[in-house]
Amino acid sequence: MQQNQKLSTLLLGAIGVVYGDIGTSPLYALKETFAGHHPLPVIESNILGILSIMFWTIMLLVSVKYVIVIMRADNRGEGGSLALLALVNTLTKTKPKLKVIVTSLGLFAAALFYGDSMITPAISVLSAVEGLNVIAPHFETYVLPITVIVLTLLFIIQKRGTGVVGLAFGPIMIVWFLCLATFGLLSIAKSPQVLWALNPQHAFHFLSASPKIAFLTLGSVVLAVTGGEALYTDMGHFGKYPIRLTWFYFVLPALVLNYFGQGALLLNDPQAIENPFYLLAPAWALFPMVLLATAATVIASQAVISGAFSVANQSVQMGFLPRMEIRQTSDKSQGQIYVPFTNWTLYLAVIFLIFTFQTSSNLAAAYGIAVTGTMTIDTLLIAFIIVMSWRWPLYLSIPLIGIFLLVDFAYFAANALKIPQGGWFPLGVAVLSFTVLSTWKRGRSLLFAEISRQAVPIQVVLDSADSIHRIEGTAVFLTAPTEGAPSSLLHNIKHNQVLHERNILLTVTVEDKPYVTPGNRLLIDDLGKNFYRVRVFYGFMETPDIPAALELCGSWGWGLKIDVMSTSFFISRALIVSSPKSSMMKWRQQLFQALSKNGMNASDFFKIPANRVIEMGTRIEI
Repeated sequence: MQQNQKLSTLLLGAIGVVYGDIGTSPLYALKETFAGHHPLPVIESNILGILSIMFWTIMLLVSVKYVIVIMRADNRGEGGSLALLALVNTLTKTKPKLKVIVTSLGLFAAALFYGDSMITPAISVLSAVEGLNVIAPHFETYVLPITVIVLTLLFIIQKRGTGVVGLAFGPIMIVWFLCLATFGLLSIAKSPQVLWALNPQHAFHFLSASPKIAFLTLGSVVLAVTGGEALYTDMGHFGKYPIRLTWFYFVLPALVLNYFGQGALLLNDPQAIENPFYLLAPAWALFPMVLLATAATVIASQAVISGAFSVANQSVQMGFLPRMEIRQTSDKSQGQIYVPFTNWTLYLAVIFLIFTFQTSSNLAAAYGIAVTGTMTIDTLLIAFIIVMSWRWPLYLSIPLIGIFLLVDFAYFAANALKIPQGGWFPLGVAVLSFTVLSTWKRGRSLLFAEISRQAVPIQVVLDSADSIHRIEGTAVFLTAPTEGAPSSLLHNIKHNQVLHERNILLTVTVEDKPYVTPGNRLLIDDLGKNFYRVRVFYGFMETPDIPAALELCGSWGWGLKIDVMSTSFFISRALIVSSPKSSMMKWRQQLFQALSKNGMNASDFFKIPANRVIEMGTRIEI
C-alpha cells in the first residue's frame, strides 16, 4: 500500500512538473504552422500532412529518442545535458582531444537552454492570455499588461521556494490534459476522417509534393515537441518509470487527441485557424479555459525557471561559472534552490521579449532554434554512450543515430532560417553564455596550472615545521587540488612567523556524478607533524557545506574532531593579472578577470562563518 502511494505521488508530481512546456504547445503549434511567417492554405491535404508530421515527430523525437533511448543514460538517476556531459566525460578521460569536443558540445547545450528558458515563459503565458482576444476583441489592449503582471508575480515568488505551490501543480495539469483530450475527442467525433493522418503516407506526400514549402513549415512544426527534452532533464526528480508511465498512458494520448481535434475543426471551418485551440472549446468554456491555460503556462514557466536554477548550480559546481549565491529553499529537498542572479536575469530578458515581440506569433519566430540545437547535441552525446558504453552492435546503432541526426538537423536547419525574424535572440544568448562558461573553465585551468607551477612542496614546510613557533588551535587552509603547500599557509608563516598546533589542508572536489554518499565524502591523509590533507567530495547537484563536512572528520578515527567556531580558516584570494605570454586572447583574459572579481566570496559560498575567516591575497599571472 505504501509503495502504491509513493508511486501515485511520483506520478502526480511528474504530471505537474515535467510536462508543462510540451503540454502547453497545443496553444500555438498548429496555429503557427498554418498562419505563421510561412502560411499554408488551410486545405485537407495540408491539414492531414501537417498532423501526420507532428504525430510521427512526437513519436520519434520524444517517445523513442528521449523516453526509450536517452532516459537509459542516467547519471546516478539524474538527467539533463550537463549530467549527460559528465557521463560522457568519464568515457573520454583518456582521449583529451575528444574530451574537449564533448565538453564544448555539452557547454553549448547548456548555453542554448538559457536562451530557451527566456523564451518559454514569454511565449507560453502570452499565448494563454491571448485567449482574451477570442472572447472579445476589445480585450486585446489588456493582453500585454496582464502577461507582464503574471510573470512579474511568478519571478517575485521564486525566493520563497516552490514547495507549497508545487503541491497544486499536479491536479491543475491533470485537469489541463483532461480538457485537451476531451475537447479534442469531441471535435474528432465530428470529423473522424482526420484520423487518416496517423498514416505516415500523408507526411511523405506533404514533404515530397513541395519540398521547399515543407522545409519552411518544419520551423513551426517543431513547436509541438518543445519541452520534450524536459522528460530527460527532470528524470532525477521522479525516476524513469513514473515519467514513462505518465507519458505513454496519459500525456501523449491527450496531446495527440488535441492536435487531431484542432485538425478536425479546421477541416470543418478553415477560418478557425485564427485560434484553433480556444475555438475547440464551447463558448461557455472560453473564459475558464483562458484561466486554466494561464495556470498551465505559469506551471510550464516555473518548471523552466527551476531548470535554469539547476543548470546554474551544476555549472558552478562543475567549474563552468564563478561562485554565486545559491539558496536552499527547502530543508527536505536538495533540488529546491533559488539563484537570485539567474532569476532576475531571466526576468529582465522575458520582459524585454514581451515588449519587443508583443505577440506569441512573433515570439514563435524566435522559438525553436534553441530547442532543436539542444536536441541535436543530445543526439551526438548519446551516440558516444551507445557506442562506447553500451556497445550496441553497429548495424543497430548507426542507423538509429543516423535517423535521429537526420531529423534533428532537418528541424535545426529549418529553424535557422528564422534567425532574422527573432531566432537571433536565443542564439545570441547561447553564444554569450557559451563564451562565459568556456572562458571561466579555461581561465580556471590556467590559474590552477600556474598555482601548481609556483607551489612549494608541502614536504619543505614539514621539514621546517619544528623550527617555527606553534600556537594553540586548528587552522584550515583552503587550497586548489594540488599537492603543494597553499599560498595562504606560506603567507601565514612569512608574515606571522607561526604555525597552528593542528593544520588542515582542505580541497573541495566536485565529481562527475550528481551526489556523493556520506561514506565517500572525505579522504584524509596524515602528513605527519599534525598536518592533514583533507579532500571533501561533492556531486554536481550538491551545494558544498564545509562546516558540515568537517564535523564528519571526528568519526573517521583520525582524532580530527573539529570545533568550527574555534577554528581559523585561511583563504587565498587570487589577484589575477594578464600575462603577455598567455594562451588566452586579451579580451578573454579581461572577461575572466571581471568574472573573478564579481564571484561570490569563498567563505559565504562554502558556508564558513565570516568571523572565522582570514583572507590573504596572491598575485597570479595567467
